[in-house]
Amino acid sequence: MDPGRFRVALTIDAEFPDRPTEPGVMVRILDVLAEASVPATVFIQGRWAEAEPALARRIAAEGHLVANHSHHHARMTLLTAAGIVRDVRAAERAILAATGRNPQPWFRCPFGAGAQDRRIVDRLDSIGYVDVGWHVDGRDWAGGSTARLEGRLVRLTVAHGDGAVVLLHGWPRATPVALGGTIRRLRDRGATFVRIDALDSLPGRRVVRDTIAGTHP
Repeated sequence: MDPGRFRVALTIDAEFPDRPTEPGVMVRILDVLAEASVPATVFIQGRWAEAEPALARRIAAEGHLVANHSHHHARMTLLTAAGIVRDVRAAERAILAATGRNPQPWFRCPFGAGAQDRRIVDRLDSIGYVDVGWHVDGRDWAGGSTARLEGRLVRLTVAHGDGAVVLLHGWPRATPVALGGTIRRLRDRGATFVRIDALDSLPGRRVVRDTIAGTHP
């Protein structure tokens, strides 16, 4: 790897919002990525794919890597072993039906809950999935200004360096505008953007954190 360049993997969790938002955020995110010719990895909630099949198809058609974000967006730690399998398989069927792409082996635990739990990790492995965490939590879900979100994303991604996996969501209002600025500023610093399947290793837990407390990844 050229020491003057570093790879960044943008990941978007496409899911139903659990806080106030506005229509069309995911559309604008995809528009920003398309205009910048940036590939991303999109972890799709199964029920969201059922509700937004056209958007789910667009994600796949535009070359983004399709991944599994569970069906009901429940914490994996609350589910039995059989419940985990049912939930992940239901999401897989919904995502495949909407996008034509099998999301295996990529999975992200909702809220990151269970990513370090051996019971859950082993159950995911038994059905062909590996949980993918993140290095940089954009904290777009927490609200705040576009400028603050953009500044945090750039700062933490540069601090991590090559191979940074960045977590964003498909519903917060500030995300599309902050994403455009983040891409431009990171490119100015030497970043190239890749999907997670282009990286040599992936995080199983958060490594770079912001100092502001919070609970929702």
